[in-house]
Amino acid sequence: MRVITAVSTPLRRITPSAVRQSSRRCFSSTQELEASWGFIGLGRMGYSMAKNLRAKIPAEDTLFIHDVNAAATQKFLEESPKGVRIAKNVREVAENAEVIITALPEPQHVKGVYKAMLEPATLLTDSAVKKARLFIDTSTIDPMTSAGVAQVAHSTGQGKFIDAPMSGGVVGAAAGTLTFMIGAAPEAVDGATKVLSMMGRKVLHLGEQGAGLKGKLANNYLLALNNVATAEAMSMGIKWGLDPKALAGMINISTGKCWPSEVNNPVPGVVEGSPASRGYEGGFGVALANKDLKLALKAAAEADVKLALGEAARQLYEAAESAPDCKGKDFSVVYRYLGGQE
Repeated sequence: MRVITAVSTPLRRITPSAVRQSSRRCFSSTQELEASWGFIGLGRMGYSMAKNLRAKIPAEDTLFIHDVNAAATQKFLEESPKGVRIAKNVREVAENAEVIITALPEPQHVKGVYKAMLEPATLLTDSAVKKARLFIDTSTIDPMTSAGVAQVAHSTGQGKFIDAPMSGGVVGAAAGTLTFMIGAAPEAVDGATKVLSMMGRKVLHLGEQGAGLKGKLANNYLLALNNVATAEAMSMGIKWGLDPKALAGMINISTGKCWPSEVNNPVPGVVEGSPASRGYEGGFGVALANKDLKLALKAAAEADVKLALGEAARQLYEAAESAPDCKGKDFSVVYRYLGGQE
């Protein structure tokens, strides 16, 4: 695994490979632009990522943005009036931008957006930018959907496609401290890293296209199970009469230590400032945990991987997500769903 960490030194002109031509280009509008970028998907994560990107690219560059929520694009434009253009659709983004970043909710959204961008396969001949694009998808989706999109981009010669799911949540997106796990051909790694480092702190190259998603899903599968196991173990100890802080302290210097036990403990009051200590508000939503778990199970089934715990965990998250006192909360709320003492 190749690990690349962004260095927080002042940025000179960013010139990622396969992204920038050294000389100015004349667009069809006759306006000369130094370079052009695209961002599609201004949701809770994407909005902050795009803001960081706009802040880091050279002032004379242009960022084309698009989202189905017109209010989000208008707000973005008002907050960043210079060097931002709202595209009427995703094809317009693809026609004008050399580097295109997508941050979308579900596999069907990724499939639909890339179909609209890549068909017809005339980006290199009938659009403003006469060069292959760099497509970077930061969505967390299933590897098969991602591979299908990549195949279209690569087979038509319209660009390189990289999967780059991220970790760090809404807070990390706003702070620019995200970690990206990328699946990319070796020759595309440096260019993608320079782009992603403007929105995050670390870029982990896990292998060829699809590897970033597979790594992310394997990690989140483990996280989902650890979260349930921590909730059960804490509930067990507390009902046996153990002090929750003492129990957590012991676990966290022993073999049971994990992120849910140490950082995101599901018992209110054990970790000050954790979602559990704030009524399970914020954090990694139970719905997102359920989504990633289902994606991992789907990908595992497609690869004929035998799993012993995944389906039981999926059923638990499904039920917790639907429970009135758990819906919309941090995923550590499974402790509450299991009847843990608060």
